[in-house]
Amino acid sequence: AAEGRSHIVFFQDTNVLAFKAIPAALGVSERLGLAMNSLAVPRAAGEAAGAICRLQPPAGDGLVMNVEYNQLDALLRSTGGAGDEADGSGYSPYPGNVNTLVVALGPYADALAASGGAMPEFVNPKYADASRSGFKKPTRLECMMQDYPKSLPPSARVGFSVISNTTAFSPVKTNLADARAKSAKGEPTYSAASGEADVYASACEVLAASGVRLPPPVHAIRDGVGVVDTPRVVIDPSFGPTLAAVRDKLPTPHAVSLAQGSTLVLEGDLTRVRLEALSLDGALVVRVVPGADVTIRNLRVSNKGWEFGELTGGEPEELAIRGYKLRKLQTRELIFDQPGVYVVDDGPLGLPALVNSFSLLGVAVALAAALAGMVLLRRSP
Repeated sequence: AAEGRSHIVFFQDTNVLAFKAIPAALGVSERLGLAMNSLAVPRAAGEAAGAICRLQPPAGDGLVMNVEYNQLDALLRSTGGAGDEADGSGYSPYPGNVNTLVVALGPYADALAASGGAMPEFVNPKYADASRSGFKKPTRLECMMQDYPKSLPPSARVGFSVISNTTAFSPVKTNLADARAKSAKGEPTYSAASGEADVYASACEVLAASGVRLPPPVHAIRDGVGVVDTPRVVIDPSFGPTLAAVRDKLPTPHAVSLAQGSTLVLEGDLTRVRLEALSLDGALVVRVVPGADVTIRNLRVSNKGWEFGELTGGEPEELAIRGYKLRKLQTRELIFDQPGVYVVDDGPLGLPALVNSFSLLGVAVALAAALAGMVLLRRSP
């Protein structure tokens, strides 16, 4: 607090998408004055994820907190309910905790001082099958950060923020063999394959919400693991940490379209990048250094792009755990490695823009550049 910090965020290190939702969760915490705010997503009934519930004793104050999935069904039945079942939405009425916790520092410091950092302990068995007669692996005594509300006074405000799975939750924690088994049963796999595909889908979700034209997601199988297949989009966070910031970079989003199977990589310092018109059917990589002001005014890309292929054996471990590899067939690259102002414009016929020239020599240069797959840029220092 002496440094001017108001909150601390705990996140699950296997879930890279958590960072996309943290700014919004911080805003909710600040606006509602929450001592603790748990990020949550819609949860399927019976899903192996902790659930956010309000525990209300017969007398006294209730408590909003996480209940582990292997305890939830029994808890609900003990109160006379039907157990962990879906409601009319098709999901459990209890959202899934994704282990991203936004904690106000003032109450947190007070709780640490009072408890010495000790948390309630419990045993969390992981059973081998539905018979619950054997353990999948040795069980252990645990204490969880999610139980922090138990250390807060009754006056503390505790809440949760629900956001879509695509935006905020796709952990990578399942080995390939178990992921195949989960996929065969129609369960979320939380694998390397699904984690990678969901990063692309999350970026597409933001583009679609901004008005960019995208194909509908399709189901694909990668080495026995089902994934949601979208255009492969990777965009540096500097393009915009919020949806409003992204929309500012896309003044005419209806003029931006990506075909199924396309790859778009925008990396580097994108704070001064604007994307006005793009038709992409293939692979495009744009790299921008700090100080480069780039406007993609009109760009059309059509090439063989990138594809995922099967492993042939002997691949390094980082590929073996995924079960497939990436093959880069053709790529169009725009590299802005010097500060300056750049405009990318392929022109009405798909030809690279000329540099303030309409001479026959300029036309010849443009045609040669088009044949070579190059782009000419208007630049001013």
